[in-house]
Amino acid sequence: MDNTQKEVITLANLPVSTQQILGTAESIRMELMHYTCALREVKTKLVVLSDEFSAQRKRNPIEFITSRVKTPESIVNKLKRKGFPLSMESAVQNLYDIAGVRVICSFVDDIYSVANMLTSQDDVHVLMVKDYIKNPKPNGYRSLHLIISIPVFFSQGKREMYVEVQIRTIAMDFWASLEHDLKYKKEVPDVDRIQRELKKCADDIAATDQKMMRLRDEIDSMRRNEEIRVIRNFPGEREDYVI
Repeated sequence: MDNTQKEVITLANLPVSTQQILGTAESIRMELMHYTCALREVKTKLVVLSDEFSAQRKRNPIEFITSRVKTPESIVNKLKRKGFPLSMESAVQNLYDIAGVRVICSFVDDIYSVANMLTSQDDVHVLMVKDYIKNPKPNGYRSLHLIISIPVFFSQGKREMYVEVQIRTIAMDFWASLEHDLKYKKEVPDVDRIQRELKKCADDIAATDQKMMRLRDEIDSMRRNEEIRVIRNFPGEREDYVI
């Protein structure tokens, strides 16, 4: 079963209460389609950057990219939590993360490089930046969050669409995924101790990220010095020396 079939089934089986809040299944389908198209636009920009690095045989800062569109039920739940009016119009106006892209990078400084390459494009407008790397959440969560808007061209004209972009390292994503799973375990005893342990793990992982970045810089420096040594001692081999 492909994603399109899953979406049709999901929308066909929407609870009556959800449809009463957000509208008919058809109107919900159309709105979510708009967000799916916005995701496609942002992912294409990121894939182009990734392909460029690969073609140039440079180290690619992008490890992989994932994306999702919130389910109707998730949209309703967030509207309730935030105290916004319960309607699809309200969701479009007030929720910036209905469409979400997650970019996983190797190193911390890659996060800021990728963010800069994306947001410097002419048709990408930055609405909000939340830097949870420089300012981690109390539970230890780290990631860079960008709320951007991009133009998407439909048959009836252009529409500016909101997309949330989360950029984090492999290590940050590992912690966030496990913390998310553990957080929703029911009837966990000694919750305070577990939260302290999770926070310590987050801090340890952040320290490891920094250490890995220093090791990368050290290795790069040694390789550059070796290249210079070869070029000086064997000028004719310059074209054959590959970094």
